[in-house]
Amino acid sequence: MIQSTLCYIENDRGQYLMLHRVKKENDANRDKWIGVGGKFEDGESPEECALREVREETGLTLTDFRYRGLVTFVSDRWETEYMHLFTATGFTGAIRECDEGVLEWIGKADLLALPQWEGDRIFLRLLDRDVPFFSLKLRYEGEKLCQAVLNGKELAV
Repeated sequence: MIQSTLCYIENDRGQYLMLHRVKKENDANRDKWIGVGGKFEDGESPEECALREVREETGLTLTDFRYRGLVTFVSDRWETEYMHLFTATGFTGAIRECDEGVLEWIGKADLLALPQWEGDRIFLRLLDRDVPFFSLKLRYEGEKLCQAVLNGKELAV
């Protein structure tokens, strides 16, 4: 079982800082656009992991962030992952190059046109609607989303 974080950092122009995963071979997220995050280190809380991963991958220090939900990924290819989802609207520092991909500010309205996991589209809509804390389970076969369950209720996929 993997514990990870993912953070969508928003600027004052309605854009998220997105990571285009193009630099690592054998990357489950290869060629996809995702938020910033990564795996827990021993003893870290979700908040500590999110802060560390954002700092390591972007050079930014979050000053205003919110824990938004828990996403459970179940796959026939990869180990089950519990991803703690955050958004941030306050940060300091300057963006630096990331060794996992290319960082780019993308308008929220333009996100859905980018290559990404189908389940990401579901939780991005929840974030956009400012849905209170949620639990979302996503079950994949390969890269195909086969099941989505929001707060215990099945969604159409």
